[in-house]
Amino acid sequence: MSGSSRRVLRLPRPPRVRPPLGAALAALTLVLCGLPASAGPAAAYDHRRCGNTSGRVLLTLDDWPYDQVERAVETGAYLKERGIRAAFFLINEYASQQPQVARTLRRQGHWVGNHTYSHPHLTALPEDEARKEIRDGVRSTLLRPPFGDYGPRETRIAASLGYRVCTWTVDTLDWENSGGRFPDVATLRARVRDAPAEDKRGGVVLGHLFSNFPDALPGIVDDLRAQGYALCRNTGPTGPVIGDPLRC
Repeated sequence: MSGSSRRVLRLPRPPRVRPPLGAALAALTLVLCGLPASAGPAAAYDHRRCGNTSGRVLLTLDDWPYDQVERAVETGAYLKERGIRAAFFLINEYASQQPQVARTLRRQGHWVGNHTYSHPHLTALPEDEARKEIRDGVRSTLLRPPFGDYGPRETRIAASLGYRVCTWTVDTLDWENSGGRFPDVATLRARVRDAPAEDKRGGVVLGHLFSNFPDALPGIVDDLRAQGYALCRNTGPTGPVIGDPLRC
């Protein structure tokens, strides 16, 4: 067959399938946000990790530095200097009288959460009183129940007020008072260093502003980094809204 008489068979093109508009928009959003279009659903919220899915360690400090108000912001300044973002859960009975503390901590790049108004056992209160304690706490989106004492009722009340419950994976027990003394720096440092790896990686360490925990932080940070753990990164000032997942 000569070239002039060769017939070229043209197969019909398959029809173009257009994705539903919603799916197309969702994929476009993921691309614009720098996420893979195949990203799966978000992990379920874990109250012990407070939404920390980063693999980094979040250091947290509770209550209030009763005898030395500046201790909170001095601790915040030290952590900022080391590039670390921590979370401070303040009792609003005191924080409301010293509002510059929460403002400064947020300017330093730390999260400031709600530790209720007066630090009661929420589960021992009638519902209206428990609600008032949470409602009158430091405005935020994370609630740390005093003593870690909460249940389904407290979780529901917190959610209705815009809060997620946040507890911890590593308890330093720095608040224990034996013979009028809190555990010393070396003891607190060892408790974090020796904690299980699964509780540190992507975990939350609990300490208090009134104990020796702030003094133990330099050693704790050094130990964690020596063990290969990264800590939540300080990326600048924060506000009352603390996202889920945490931006560690």
